[in-house]
Amino acid sequence: MDFQLFKNKFTKEEVRQLNPLVLAFIGDGVYEVFIRSYIIDRNRNMPVHKLHIKTISYVRAHEQSNFMNQLIELLNEEELLIYKRGRNAKSGTIPKNADVREYRNATGFEALIGYLYLIDNKERLEELLNRCVE
Repeated sequence: MDFQLFKNKFTKEEVRQLNPLVLAFIGDGVYEVFIRSYIIDRNRNMPVHKLHIKTISYVRAHEQSNFMNQLIELLNEEELLIYKRGRNAKSGTIPKNADVREYRNATGFEALIGYLYLIDNKERLEELLNRCVE
């Protein structure tokens, strides 16, 4: 699946310097598009409400935190640093359906996805995202 929705205009150094919450912001969108595409690919005739419910089961903070716990051993030093920057960023809000630890892990996960997307590392992005849906 091709995730490049636009031509990347950032250098790797510029992406590294972005606020980790900005990385999480774009990562959230990339991850949601990936999950929606994955679900539609496997459930083409499912009603939209059921597609939405199935999507929520993947994109909520609890599941993203679980995915991150599975992926953390696979990360290289740079990816681990980005994850930790996202995890440790103070966002100011926490959703009512997640505890603080899960929410922060999920933010780190989204920051990592955003980072890989913005540096145009499609192969690594696909590798990690595909592990989330195995």
